[in-house]
Amino acid sequence: MLFHEIYSSYYLTTAAILREAVRGTLTGRKMTALVQEHAFGESLLTIPDSLKTGKWKLLRADLSTPLTEAPSMPLTTLEKRWMKALLLDPRIRLFEPDEAGLADVEPLFTPDRVVYYDRYTDGDDYRNPAYIRHFRTILRALREERDLYVRFETKLRAPQELVVTPHQLEYSEKDDRFRLIAAGRKRRWIINVARITECRPARKDEHVPQKKAAPDSVTFELEDRRNALERVLLHFSHLEKETKRLGEDRYLVTLKYDRQDETEMVIRILSFGPVIQVIEPAGFIALIKERIEKQRRLCRGI
Repeated sequence: MLFHEIYSSYYLTTAAILREAVRGTLTGRKMTALVQEHAFGESLLTIPDSLKTGKWKLLRADLSTPLTEAPSMPLTTLEKRWMKALLLDPRIRLFEPDEAGLADVEPLFTPDRVVYYDRYTDGDDYRNPAYIRHFRTILRALREERDLYVRFETKLRAPQELVVTPHQLEYSEKDDRFRLIAAGRKRRWIINVARITECRPARKDEHVPQKKAAPDSVTFELEDRRNALERVLLHFSHLEKETKRLGEDRYLVTLKYDRQDETEMVIRILSFGPVIQVIEPAGFIALIKERIEKQRRLCRGI
């Protein structure tokens, strides 16, 4: 293991909570907010309860702490080398990460040592200056909540231009592409960043108020066998989710996803086998049944 377990999200989240407690500003609501900000959704089932009940002897009943100093978590040389290796990834460099303190650190490995499986080879060119410029323009617009003027080519290579309200940048691991999810002209747009030929902040006279399109969702029961819960939450870590415990080893999980990725979602959920049972919606259940029946016909040679 490159990282000790004390650098996991559990410990980092707990450290953030303890820093608030040392300052004397911790409340129950603040604790919940910190868990939601720093940890996975299912952590709400464990971290606050373990701290409030005294299972982890770090907080008193009044949410004060016996600690006198705020916890600090310095990085080891090995961890710095790991971070330096990650920063060589051109996808990460799109976000202009802070490299302070890593200038003289040797990377643990270089990108050419990484082999990817089950991924298309014609992904985005992350070193293209125009691509980098467009990506960072979109990123700034998202952070500043500004509309964008974009000119791009459709799948049929037809030129298109419009003013959109950006909602998020989405990365497809299978396609190795970034896509802009936005609203404009009374519809939802999914635009490959690589197809954008011009991108700039919209002028005030170009502003078009939009309503955010709601994503689709799928809900399923999960039986936690062979670390199924951990595997599922890691596999779908990029999606917004809600997890509820139903029993000792049963959970109810709701995932929100983009309609364009529905077929991929069906395949990915089926890959977990019988530990998952889809509960709703009915349309998604029908797609599951259709996919299974198609596979049965292929196996029978029909």
